[in-house]
Amino acid sequence: MSEQHEQTISLNKYISDTGRCSRREADKLIAEGRVLLNGVPARLGNRVAPGDEVLLDGAPIGESDKPRPVYLALYKPVGIVCTTEQNIKNNIIDYVNYPERIFPIGRLDKPSEGLILLTNDGNIVNKILRAGNRHEKEYIVSVNQAITKNFVTQMSAGVPVLDTVTQPCTVERLGKHTFRIVLTQGLNRQIRRMCNYLGYEVTALKRIRIMDIQLGQLKPGQWRLLTQKEIRHLHDTLKDSKKTA
Repeated sequence: MSEQHEQTISLNKYISDTGRCSRREADKLIAEGRVLLNGVPARLGNRVAPGDEVLLDGAPIGESDKPRPVYLALYKPVGIVCTTEQNIKNNIIDYVNYPERIFPIGRLDKPSEGLILLTNDGNIVNKILRAGNRHEKEYIVSVNQAITKNFVTQMSAGVPVLDTVTQPCTVERLGKHTFRIVLTQGLNRQIRRMCNYLGYEVTALKRIRIMDIQLGQLKPGQWRLLTQKEIRHLHDTLKDSKKTA
């Protein structure tokens, strides 16, 4: 990749970084002809270089339009859907009803509960979600039958799901039907699929930690802003993480 290309940014990301919309929504604005790049109607796939002028509906946008970073920790209740699509019932955006545009980092499926982070910082989102960065997420899980030593051994070693084998992980039996699991992957419905493969059905699933951020004393439906200490530690932990594959 040339040095010149490395100094540019995709136009849809440039627009979304201002907090006005998502990249998908930015593509729609571009396709509708509402964006000018250096006085010329922009096209999908355009990139923005330092010094370029971007106009949206005739008004300039740029670095000064970027909103202050926002980081929230939410105890997502069962039944809330982790989507920014506000036409979907019980979506997380309407549920939190934060006054600025934010979006969830990853997801917890509808029947699950616990910690989820929301932010307007797209760079943080990409770094946390990249499986190769191996950021830990911890869960407490209940299942429909007694947990055996063999179950713990197999779950820890990895089981076949979604045409792959899950990475080795930490699993600890907490009670007859309850265990703790720490993952560094984020496959779709991973824990439920792992349990199903071994003949178990998940009856309750709660995420209690993402990296070093704890669910703590939050109750279902409650949220809090991350502390400055948590934010500093988050950025420090992620400074060497990759944003893309």
